[in-house]
Amino acid sequence: MQIGIIILLTVAIGIMLMLVQRSERKRRLMVAIGMLLIGEIIRRYIWYRSYHAEGWIALIAALVLNGLFWALIGRYNPVGSSDRIHVYGLDD
Repeated sequence: MQIGIIILLTVAIGIMLMLVQRSERKRRLMVAIGMLLIGEIIRRYIWYRSYHAEGWIALIAALVLNGLFWALIGRYNPVGSSDRIHVYGLDD
């Protein structure tokens, strides 16, 4: 079992889950579809290199880490809407 591969896959899968979790509600489906396409590339890499155990460990670790982030930070700081963004200096 290769620890470096586990860490690399955990970071890659964790970033994908974080992007879906912290995306705006209106755009979440589009982001999820994009992440599924990237996830398919990662899955093919895992199967091609025969990193099956490392892939499962990385997936579980990424889910746990994203769950902890959501429980400790994300639940109390919800994602804002792009409609509420105001750029200073514009004459609107």
